[in-house]
Amino acid sequence: MFISVFDIFKIGIGPSSSHTVGPMVAVHRYLDRVRGLAGAQMDAVRLTVTLHGSLAFTGRGHATDKAVCLGLLGAKPDTLDPDRVEPMLQGLQQAQRLAIPGLPEIGFSPDKDVIFDYGPSLPLHANGMTFNLLDASGALIDTFVYFSIGGGFVVSEDELRKTTNAPVNELAVQPVPFPFSSAREMLDMGRDAGLSIAEMKLQNECCDSLREDVEKRIDTLWAAMDSCINRGITQAGILPGGLKVKRRAADIYQQLIREGRSNPPFEHSVVDWLGVYAMAVNEENAAGGRVVTAPTNGAAGVIPAVTRYYLDHCPGADQAGVRVFLLTAAAVGGIIKANASISGAEVGCQGEVGSASAMAAAGLCAALGGTNEQVENAAEIALEHHLGMTCDPIAGLVQVPCIERNALGAVKAVTATSLALRGDGTHFVPLDGCIETMRQTGMDMMEQYKETSRGGLAVNIVEC
Repeated sequence: MFISVFDIFKIGIGPSSSHTVGPMVAVHRYLDRVRGLAGAQMDAVRLTVTLHGSLAFTGRGHATDKAVCLGLLGAKPDTLDPDRVEPMLQGLQQAQRLAIPGLPEIGFSPDKDVIFDYGPSLPLHANGMTFNLLDASGALIDTFVYFSIGGGFVVSEDELRKTTNAPVNELAVQPVPFPFSSAREMLDMGRDAGLSIAEMKLQNECCDSLREDVEKRIDTLWAAMDSCINRGITQAGILPGGLKVKRRAADIYQQLIREGRSNPPFEHSVVDWLGVYAMAVNEENAAGGRVVTAPTNGAAGVIPAVTRYYLDHCPGADQAGVRVFLLTAAAVGGIIKANASISGAEVGCQGEVGSASAMAAAGLCAALGGTNEQVENAAEIALEHHLGMTCDPIAGLVQVPCIERNALGAVKAVTATSLALRGDGTHFVPLDGCIETMRQTGMDMMEQYKETSRGGLAVNIVEC
């Protein structure tokens, strides 16, 4: 199975890839469907969108209702200016109508027509969305279900039934020279071809694109990640949502600057740099800013933090190394997605921050010259020590414990890399076995610990 680096890493807006980016993508897929209904849409006067499972339980905190409205207004996650969000939503609230290109004007009340279903999840996945198109009498013209399966990926019922977590139609499997779908295959192919993981991944990406274009797009991804860090370390104030969580990255960053990188008060101050980079990204995400899913928004801070650590703190680091980092990280992320899940609503935070930490460890190990076997070892170490991690956001907001959790995920990634580079790549638990363990653990995990805010910290901490 081939999952592109540009599918694993997507530029979007916060606070959630599955609850914000995915629903916006689903809206556009549904509108394309309606345009093809051979004239039936001309009778439509109303549209409703019902959110099921985790999309309902944490939808308000994750801005899922706003994402649906923005998608209906034509916004796309990769191009939407975050500063336009509130004016667009206010305009819809006043108009109560949708003027969708290619369709008649349709009535739509954000307060009534985005429906939160707090009953059981739909059978196939925790993140379901049902679209209903109605005529003047209230009769149903069309109904369709999409699932947001993590990382901004959206599939229909048929697509989800065919294969778990398969790429959507436009990301369908294509012939590539190195079609590895497991870590074992990845290592075997690399050994047979005498190529690194990044070199194999790059050749796969270049099947339908020029190398210079692929590298330019990778550089654009890193520029977006780096820009998010830089914005996050300059912003102060209180994050939206009602928890009154204070942004801390900017203050910590200024403390670190005053202390100086060359003469830090403690040897472990490098951990502070990792933490501030990660927190800067996730504070931006929590505020609805522009981030890169890596592989999700809730875990968006880990990979940028470790990449920035590589550039700022590792001798000999350069842009070529960043490309190696991101290509390798994407290769590991694709294997995890294909064989388990990157959705917190499906397997808990082990699938989000755990996956991001494994990807970051693999990327850093490769950028620092690690062998393929050491890269696979680093990814396994990082993922293994996130197994069982629940997703229990307080008030359904991607803030507590999510922001700090990214900082710790980044630290674990660097630690995993260090351990792997001190060895020769041989180790006891293979990455494939760890990924399968994560999948099984996620299936066994009780629903209240999978992004529903009905268990864990979400119910044991008084919201202030």
